[in-house]
Amino acid sequence: MSERPTPMRRVAFASCAGTTIEFYDFFIYGTAAALVFPTVFFPALGDSAASVASFATFAVAFIARPLGAIGFGHFGDRLGRKRTLISTLLLMGAATVAIGLLPGAASIGVAAPILLVALRFLQGLAVGGEWAGATLLAAEYAPAHKRGLYGAFPQMGPALAFALSSGTFLLVNRVVGDASPAFLDWGWRLPFIASSLLVAVGLYVRLKVEETPMFQENARTRASTQGPLASALRHQWKEILLGGGSLAMLFAFFYVGTAFLTSYGATTLGLSRPTVLTIGVAAAFVFGSITLLSAVFSDRIGRKKVVLGSCLVAIPWGFALFPILDHGTTAAFAIGLFGTLAIFAISYGPAGAMLPEMFRTEYRYTGAGMAYNLAGVIGGGTAPYLASDFAEAGNTSAIGWMLAVFALGSVVCVLLMPETRHRAMTRQDAEAEILAPVNV
Repeated sequence: MSERPTPMRRVAFASCAGTTIEFYDFFIYGTAAALVFPTVFFPALGDSAASVASFATFAVAFIARPLGAIGFGHFGDRLGRKRTLISTLLLMGAATVAIGLLPGAASIGVAAPILLVALRFLQGLAVGGEWAGATLLAAEYAPAHKRGLYGAFPQMGPALAFALSSGTFLLVNRVVGDASPAFLDWGWRLPFIASSLLVAVGLYVRLKVEETPMFQENARTRASTQGPLASALRHQWKEILLGGGSLAMLFAFFYVGTAFLTSYGATTLGLSRPTVLTIGVAAAFVFGSITLLSAVFSDRIGRKKVVLGSCLVAIPWGFALFPILDHGTTAAFAIGLFGTLAIFAISYGPAGAMLPEMFRTEYRYTGAGMAYNLAGVIGGGTAPYLASDFAEAGNTSAIGWMLAVFALGSVVCVLLMPETRHRAMTRQDAEAEILAPVNV
């Protein structure tokens, strides 16, 4: 007998709160990688090489994310969305607090960066399993005509998380001082340790949400089919590849904006750390608002048109970004960051409904998670590292070319994808519609 359905407002809050906490933990690493990790964990390499090494550890999580999508996707499709989401939350919280407590290279030598990489890998596993479960929680509960709207709530998590991570570092920076040794010694650790409080809140919220009705209705099919990974790869490998390719631009723009530009503004452009962080907080609210609006708009005209529009705009913006930034002013940096994250947000809003709509219920967690994290590997795992490498060589025009190439690749994938807005997500209807999708 199924559980009593959870009210939609509680589902929306739980999906948003969970992704906010998970991505807060994920983003404070990116902020720290830009501001303090080169000094704390790679002091022997020199400024430029240490910055590249720091962003290389940032990329480790993107290698782990597909593994997290596969592992947690299996349990999410077999045991349930709710149980799996609680596990991802606890894993992320434990890894993040451990980073905050990790001694630097001055104390334990080479063991410090090795342990940092291991903990970053665990963060990647957790985030790899988080996104698909959170979006499924919203999409599988939502009315069919409002999947874009409710699918936007977990998508709002990264916006709120980016604001929280930048705001937390800004607060710590104000308290201990911009150039204070205390910031490098212990101040940067506070945002990581404080995440334990957020995890406790997220755990409470998620325990109040019941399992999705679609998962419960699919129990008999779930027991009689092969594993979710094998099923997804056998029946919908094209959707995994196209879904990942269509969102690769999104990840490239987002992580260049949230991780690399934080470092670029503070070092190459010479802006103060508080200035860079304050602009980051403002940019988070810009891209959060656009994420919600684009998701709602996708309920009216379709997911494909909105994502395609974002990818097309991204091509010229890639070439324009660094000529704008290299004016060196605060206003130019704000315009560059706002524009980059706005383009990301236009694609990100519909993605919360689009990927769940592409896959059958019995392996939806696995399929959607693999597509999403494949995009993370292609775009997010390489773009910040390559951008840092190009910047060190003084070749910022190559960063623009890189972003434009990511956008062009996503355009091709989106054009090959079907529209999913009208697709039913119940098991009975999905079996018929998945093979004959509605195109607009």
